Amino acid sequence: MARAIMIQGTGSNVGKSIILAGLARAYTRRGLRVKPFKPQNMSNNAAVTADGGEIGRAQALQARAAGVAPHTDMNPVLLKPQSDTGAQIIVQGQVFGAQDARAFGAAKDRLMPYVLESFARLAGDCDLILIEGAGSPAETNLRARDIANMGFAQAAGVPVVLMGDIDRGGVIAQVVGTQAVLDPADNALIKAFSINKFRGDVRLFDEGRDDIVIRTGWPCLGVIPWFSEAHRLPAEDVADLPARARSQGRGLKIVVPRLPRISNFDDLDPLAGEPDVDLEIISPGTPLPVDADVILLVGSKATLADLQALRAQGWDIDIAAHIRRGGHVLGLCGGYQMLGKSIADPDGLEGVPGSARGLGHLDVETVLQPRKTLVLSKGSDRASGAPLSGYEIHMGRTTGLDCQNAWLDLEDGPQGATSGDGLVQGCYLHGLFSSDAFRAAWLGSFATRSQIGYERTVEATLDGLADHLETHMDLDALLALAAPCAQR
Repeated sequence: MARAIMIQGTGSNVGKSIILAGLARAYTRRGLRVKPFKPQNMSNNAAVTADGGEIGRAQALQARAAGVAPHTDMNPVLLKPQSDTGAQIIVQGQVFGAQDARAFGAAKDRLMPYVLESFARLAGDCDLILIEGAGSPAETNLRARDIANMGFAQAAGVPVVLMGDIDRGGVIAQVVGTQAVLDPADNALIKAFSINKFRGDVRLFDEGRDDIVIRTGWPCLGVIPWFSEAHRLPAEDVADLPARARSQGRGLKIVVPRLPRISNFDDLDPLAGEPDVDLEIISPGTPLPVDADVILLVGSKATLADLQALRAQGWDIDIAAHIRRGGHVLGLCGGYQMLGKSIADPDGLEGVPGSARGLGHLDVETVLQPRKTLVLSKGSDRASGAPLSGYEIHMGRTTGLDCQNAWLDLEDGPQGATSGDGLVQGCYLHGLFSSDAFRAAWLGSFATRSQIGYERTVEATLDGLADHLETHMDLDALLALAAPCAQR
């Protein structure tokens, strides 16, 4: 019978996702069949699964750490923000609808059965389920209909370990304060705590750790030092974007405008890891640098709104000037759509129905359609013949004259578009830069040498993370806390 344990955090971005990936690798190396699970996630960085759906990219990384294929049951509810108050709702991998925050809060009761159904299916085929909470259980205003933290833990009968983040300060208050605001039934589910992201000599926090133990009665499973290699793993949270940028002033300069609804930005990770690439994330209020070699427009969850935001920053003028100077532009998914002549959303799939003039650097037009494309793909780059693989996740159909000059040959046919002068390209394939041969060929076209094996780097980092947790966390005690999954 499978056992399960849940890691909840004292707040967002305390490192739950990375810790869970490390635990998945560590317990898998011990011979256990491990699967990750997150009842509800909020992220525009999604992964396509082999069963034809999408989940949060963090769960895909955790599945990789466990040596299993990502599956839609690993993240049954995924919220993909499209505006400040609304999101597309993905349930068990497929589009369930779009709602504003108030309506979604009222509809959570309808989603818990899907969450428990997915959890039960996972439990039928593994030894250990590692569960990640979302945000913090201390958000008492959300407790009544919660499906992400204690609401799920109570419904599934799963014990909880609370994770605090010492790097942001006030970690004693984080942990003790969480206990103070939870009701007795929820507190009873918390069996231990751990502290993450400590910089320096962990012995300096011995008194703080002991104070938390005295005040809460919970044992500590470890004070985990800062894991400096975490940036080598695919990012999920847009808050991690600045850490992905690296500018040394001596390599190929790739600049990425940071738009409000940027998505699937893990496309940047392999480039950020290259020593001879200077990757810069350009924040609003800053012009695109005139010395850029390549402008890279990545995905968007709200393409029309992000196109409007791009124009409001004057970045459309910067892009046009960049091309006139002979600079290159690459658009991926939403970025590809923006580079065309027009984008139409007749059904209001991303907001209010309407259309807009595109940037006009590719002779293509895009129409958003209700049926979402979710597919894993393999193929090659026409220019070099280099093999590549990736995934498509979009609701648009793009056609036009420049599509006749496709630059990718995929299993289901040619894809992408290239401008007549060859300076502007776009495609729907995410993840192509993770393919070492393609990335080497693409960088080589700019006289830049690739120096890393990206997939090997990710694997080595997951192993290093597992070693880190074996050293600084009591994994035997954590495993002993895992409870058998109830039969349903």
